[in-house]
Amino acid sequence: MTSASVTTGKRIAFLYNHEAAHQVAHSASVITALLDEHPDLEISLLATSDVLIEAVRLICGPDIGTRCQIIKLEVTAWHRPFLKAIDLFAPISRIDYLRANTALLATFDAIIVTERTSLLLQNIASCRHVKLIYLSHGSGDRSIGFVPELGRFDLILQSGEKLRQRFLDTGAVGPEQIKVVGALKLDAVARTPVARDRYFADDKPIVLYNPHLEPRLSSWYTMGLQVFDVFLDNPDYNLIFAPHVMLFQRRVQVSLESFTIRLRRDLPQKYAAARNIHIDTGSAASADMTYTRLADIYLGDASSQVYEFLATKLRPCIHINSHQASWRDNPDYRFWTFGQVISAAHELPAALAKAQTGHATYRDVQAQAIDETYSQTAQRPSIRAAEAIEEFLKKPQRSEN
Repeated sequence: MTSASVTTGKRIAFLYNHEAAHQVAHSASVITALLDEHPDLEISLLATSDVLIEAVRLICGPDIGTRCQIIKLEVTAWHRPFLKAIDLFAPISRIDYLRANTALLATFDAIIVTERTSLLLQNIASCRHVKLIYLSHGSGDRSIGFVPELGRFDLILQSGEKLRQRFLDTGAVGPEQIKVVGALKLDAVARTPVARDRYFADDKPIVLYNPHLEPRLSSWYTMGLQVFDVFLDNPDYNLIFAPHVMLFQRRVQVSLESFTIRLRRDLPQKYAAARNIHIDTGSAASADMTYTRLADIYLGDASSQVYEFLATKLRPCIHINSHQASWRDNPDYRFWTFGQVISAAHELPAALAKAQTGHATYRDVQAQAIDETYSQTAQRPSIRAAEAIEEFLKKPQRSEN
């Protein structure tokens, strides 16, 4: 091993290796920032589907293909039907895309990702020189976001001091390994107003029901249809059902976090026919903050999207404790302090009735949490991230002989 001076002019890849496009907004704005601020870097976009490439174009602009190389990754043709079947239970295709494209991935000096499957590259001899940079795809409080495994990344960029400190508290990450850059997704999404009449013809309060997919934590598996029934019986409220985009991607949800398996139920047609219910199980609007900006009340369980909901405007929140969690004074459930917590669907009508009138009780708690979660400076988050990446690449690196 020898010490080598790393300067600019290096090959950088943004890797999007996922079945859905919801993570793209957490990093794509950094592509254009690097191209604008550091044109001496050679930037490539690697993606495993046309859907992911299009999601990047929507953020970076239609001309992004003229500014950097775009490569659609492939796997061995006969693997595809098997991967499609297995992906219904577990995302094994992500591993196969890494395996099939090792030679290409090894040509880069650094790869920027929003998921941790890419850490497997550190087990491949030809890729061990590649620096892995992690841009988190959420700013929530659950312990899964701070597992020691993430300390294997060479650089971690986070949205705020809360997350940086949680990482440091694990002991798996050093201070120079993690930088705060602000909320990259908020930097990427459109700021134009969302028209209410696009979804509902009246001005009744809109509730966003945003259950997570995690089998143990999500309210969907045991209480989801009961929540729908509440809104069928209470037409004075409009409901947007926009769960985690991966909830309806798979029939069976398997969690290695909680060692839980759940069968995802379907939605009866009667709910889709209701005038006060809008259902979106995975369109772009469910990931681009359309609904979190539009809704008046947030109803959830384990999703970090509650932070995105509060980031643009402080509003009432209700969380469903469907798994009997002892959540008070637990940092993994800090976001449940943002409003009322209920344990059964029959408690929901009363919680809705006092959500807006009682919001003042929670406003200061929400404001402090947003301040600690999303760092703000005069610089845009994407520029801060680009500077952190470029500065990291300039530092002397260790290289294999």
